[in-house]
Amino acid sequence: MYAELTSWDNLLRAYHKAAKGKRGKGNVALFEHRLEENLFQLEDELRTRQYRPGGYVSFHIHEPKTRIISAAPFRDRVVHHALCNRIEPLFERSFIADSYANRVGKGTHRAIARCHQFARRYAYYLSCDMRQFFPSLDHAILRQTLGCKITDENVLWLIDQILASGLGVLDEVYEMIWFSGDDLLAASRRRGLPIGNLTSQFWANCYLNPLDHFIKRELRCPAYARYVDDVLLFSNDKSTLWTWREAMVARLARLRLTIHAQAQPRPVNEGIPFLGFVIYPERRRLKRRKGVYFQRRLHRLVADYADGIISLAQLTASVQGWITHVGYGNTIGLRKAVLTRTRIPKQQRPRLL
Repeated sequence: MYAELTSWDNLLRAYHKAAKGKRGKGNVALFEHRLEENLFQLEDELRTRQYRPGGYVSFHIHEPKTRIISAAPFRDRVVHHALCNRIEPLFERSFIADSYANRVGKGTHRAIARCHQFARRYAYYLSCDMRQFFPSLDHAILRQTLGCKITDENVLWLIDQILASGLGVLDEVYEMIWFSGDDLLAASRRRGLPIGNLTSQFWANCYLNPLDHFIKRELRCPAYARYVDDVLLFSNDKSTLWTWREAMVARLARLRLTIHAQAQPRPVNEGIPFLGFVIYPERRRLKRRKGVYFQRRLHRLVADYADGIISLAQLTASVQGWITHVGYGNTIGLRKAVLTRTRIPKQQRPRLL
């Protein structure tokens, strides 16, 4: 497996995936300027196990909630794609159909449609998300999970390098959670995955895959969906959902994860907050704060266009992307209200940046 992972063809394919939609950025253009030399160097470093990941650049985002995004150097992102190219098929076959994050043919819109389908069939739902999900992911548990399907020691060595590179990135946001049987050494367990990594998104699915099978096979929940750490369970009996909640809490403790305490069964008629929408049995609404956020962003885009910072094509592409996304809900009134109030001014001469 490692020979295939470090092959020229796989590294070139990984480069194209990592560069998709980003070729105008400086770090990507710099790597592409000497593409063959950079790929040959990566190939040599990986095959001789001299490869060492670089440092992360971290920044805060505030939508949908405040969190730290950590971006690896571009050459490391190429390695992440090269690794996932080889190991993803091993795990994809074991994932349940109703896990929707970071998978080909899935995604947010299919997850929303599935949630809507369940909302029409069942009277109650239980919505849970994990506390401090990415900062809490335990390296020893993840390594054991990956080791069940990956036997190549060189591939495991590369995984260890990537895991170690993210140590400390999320320490400032992690608040220690203690579990039954913990001693003082538990505080020093290696944990946390940088949110910006492709590997982190994929490994999150691997980490929670045992929970998915527990809920589907042992709890026999017929209506279940997960997107990263947001999980939904449906039933016509509220007491059943309470029982499943307690069983899920106990199982998550094995993964050193917890859910927010306010998670409790609710009627679907109240609306299900999920992936930026509120889903009712007969309709889907965009969350209010999502609409407010886009209005503010649109005002900034229009101002940038007026000042010559972005082109009309860039402005149009951004607006069209939002229209396509919110079109998955009953939002025609919102779209008209937002767009008809927006005036596109004449563009000034472009600034010299």
